[in-house]
Amino acid sequence: MLNWIQQKRVAGILAFFLLTGNIAVKAQNDNRFEVSKQLEIFNALVKEVEMFYVDSIDVDKTVRKGIDAMLGSLDPYTEYYPEQDMETMKLMTTGEYAGVGAYITKRDEGVIVSEVFENMPAALAGLMAGDRFLTIDTVNVEKAASDRVSELLKGPPNTKLKIKFQRPGEKKPRTVEVIRKQVMVDQVIYYGVRNNDVGYIYLRGFTDKSAGEVKFAFEDLRKNHQIKSLVLDLRNNGGGLLESAVQIVNMFVPKGKEVLSTKGKIRQWDRVYRTASEPIDTVIPLAVLINGGSASAAEIVSGALQDMDRAVLVGQRSFGKGLVQSPRDLPYNGQVKVTISKYYIPSGRCIQQIDYSHRNPDGSVAHIPDSLTSVFYTSKGRPVRDGGGVTPDFVVAEPKTPTLLYYMASDYNILFDFVTDYVQKHKTIAPIDEFVVSDEDFEAFKSYAKEKNFSYDRQSGKLLNSLKDAARFEGYLEDEDSVTFQTLAAKLTPDIDRDFERFKPEIKALLASEITKRYYYEKGEMIQDLKADPVLKKALEILSVPALIEETLTQKDTNEIPQINSKRNIVANRANLSMR
Repeated sequence: MLNWIQQKRVAGILAFFLLTGNIAVKAQNDNRFEVSKQLEIFNALVKEVEMFYVDSIDVDKTVRKGIDAMLGSLDPYTEYYPEQDMETMKLMTTGEYAGVGAYITKRDEGVIVSEVFENMPAALAGLMAGDRFLTIDTVNVEKAASDRVSELLKGPPNTKLKIKFQRPGEKKPRTVEVIRKQVMVDQVIYYGVRNNDVGYIYLRGFTDKSAGEVKFAFEDLRKNHQIKSLVLDLRNNGGGLLESAVQIVNMFVPKGKEVLSTKGKIRQWDRVYRTASEPIDTVIPLAVLINGGSASAAEIVSGALQDMDRAVLVGQRSFGKGLVQSPRDLPYNGQVKVTISKYYIPSGRCIQQIDYSHRNPDGSVAHIPDSLTSVFYTSKGRPVRDGGGVTPDFVVAEPKTPTLLYYMASDYNILFDFVTDYVQKHKTIAPIDEFVVSDEDFEAFKSYAKEKNFSYDRQSGKLLNSLKDAARFEGYLEDEDSVTFQTLAAKLTPDIDRDFERFKPEIKALLASEITKRYYYEKGEMIQDLKADPVLKKALEILSVPALIEETLTQKDTNEIPQINSKRNIVANRANLSMR
């Protein structure tokens, strides 16, 4: 029997749960009523506008804008895919589509081929970058949008189409017959051996085939090239399937290890993801390369391997996307990819960098400041932080892009058209390992840029003009033709001859990258770019000093991470000195 005090306590507890339960049910009912109310209003609004608006409206386009605006107010990753866009969703998850295997782009003169895929129908039929589409089968596409051309190029595998196109530098159009096929976009663009015994794998994204491709590459490197360490490059990898990330982590850590957990509004959907298979190799020294373009699944792999003290991370801080999306079916064969949870890697941290749930009055969102982040610890006690992406163990500053190269990349026509002309004049080039851009080619490019009136704005010149206006307004500029301003203006005025010479190595590297892609496809471009890659160079230096890796992965410190990082930089510098 309960005494009267115990009975009173029990009654109070029951009353509390009944009250909070009623509040929760009431809140849920109120929310459901609000959803029904707003849907009814929206439905009536669309009908009224469609019936009575002064001009005819495209209902599909108008409603789509409303849907995109609504979802865009949540976060950039919650997206609607109607039936006609489901092919895009399939490409994201499988890396496959049926078509000719080429990238296309719209130019003033029409839609052109911007890149062809190796051993795919477009390349096999002889199409090249720069070719301009005239007709596809019987459809004239000289003035068509790129979406229309893309739609005509895609189709069921093994179906034929005729493409009439104009090649730059030729007077007569060409016509080829192309047989569509299932195009598989490789996720491991390139793998190979560096410094005789270091394996290198570059992973583009995380589809349902990524883990298999990484496994194949790693086993080939290990068995046939006897590698002693491995570099996994996840730079500019925007992520993809969560399960694929778990499978790749599983290759390097024991079975049963927690890789991440997810938490969202619906508790029944919360999950813990563990490695489910026996690993391939748990001891090989491993370096993972990341940068600001490494996001989502790329951050799961890099962050989990860091939290487990299984790999050293090299590069720049990652993007900071700690959100999970799931596709939900909609009427008329559409889907919505909706953010359902946040994920937490083994140390317990969430690396989401932006809080989309709390917006500024103007609707913008801000980064989580470092002062609001928390310290977590790896399996061996190393401190790591949440709330701002994954910070590498060895930070290698990303070279700043000069304004000249920025505009050269933005005004892609200059570089693209020069290389298109270059390909017409050079049927072959040296093997990829030997190819270099000659000084003669560099000068030819400079002359071409001048001929095409290539211009590039410089922010320093704009700021100088603003400073001059401010100085005049405040009365500090008495002489309108101040010698100081004239001297600065002369230095800051764009000058192709001077600036091409100043940034000659960078321009030659950009040229080499674009040229090799035309002859050796995407893989060749990757090999060319790695020749002078400072992040890869740093990773190779680190892997050559086993003691440095061991010290990095076992170093404990209870102080703040900036001090830890500074210590690691000292260790890294010591390693560099020993390598020279």
